[in-house]
Amino acid sequence: MNTLSAPIPEVSISIVSHQQAGMIGALLKDMEHFCKSCPLEVILTINTPETLLFEEADFSFPLVVKVNPVQQGFSTNHNQAFALSRGSFFCVMNPDIRLMVDPFPELRACLADPLVGVVAPLVQGPDGCIEDSARRFPTPLRILRRVLGWRKDLDYPVRGRTIFPDWVGGMALLFPRAVFAKLGGFDSRYFLYYEDVDICARVRLLGHQVLQCPQVQVIHDAQRHSHRSFRYLRWHLRSMVRFFLSPVYWRVRWFKFSNSQAR
Repeated sequence: MNTLSAPIPEVSISIVSHQQAGMIGALLKDMEHFCKSCPLEVILTINTPETLLFEEADFSFPLVVKVNPVQQGFSTNHNQAFALSRGSFFCVMNPDIRLMVDPFPELRACLADPLVGVVAPLVQGPDGCIEDSARRFPTPLRILRRVLGWRKDLDYPVRGRTIFPDWVGGMALLFPRAVFAKLGGFDSRYFLYYEDVDICARVRLLGHQVLQCPQVQVIHDAQRHSHRSFRYLRWHLRSMVRFFLSPVYWRVRWFKFSNSQAR
């Protein structure tokens, strides 16, 4: 579709591909099939050279394809997409997400509350099991318990009602444009991992809430690279240390402590 003749989108969706054209083609077909409630645009960043299995003209919504000359990190890629976007809402979505319904009416309704700064759907694995995508802020002790297998239950059990977690995973996030702009986007010092923890912490420090909407579900076929690749594990550990040493971490710890004492 010619983007110049397309209506101004309500939602801009940023997707980054690392030779994941097959997955992205399936996700775009989901959007074409389900997402008819509001005008969309998709900004696809090709971060690793590949041949796409689809064309921009295959879809009724505008598809903008941006090819990076040099590989960039998660934060930088989505921030660059935001600079190109036009929508009133900015959505970050992983290539390995599949849609079962149009998620945007319910998610946008959640953002009608000006106190909500970011909303995420409930995330399920391909087997239907609920993923732990809504969590409490990490601490070294909390991470140690997970590594040792002492903590396997969900931080926020799903009981069909709206959840206000500390942070939500970055596989599917919807921001009001004004909030994302005020945050300055993701912190580009996080190349991969913990950028979602950091931005949710900064949402909280701005006085907004982080929300998960269980009424909307998406499927996530997680790749879990850090479980199999030393390179990804190194990025994960580096980002973890960066977060724990950051002023954001200590400010949000104090913020939570102060709020708990005030109750």
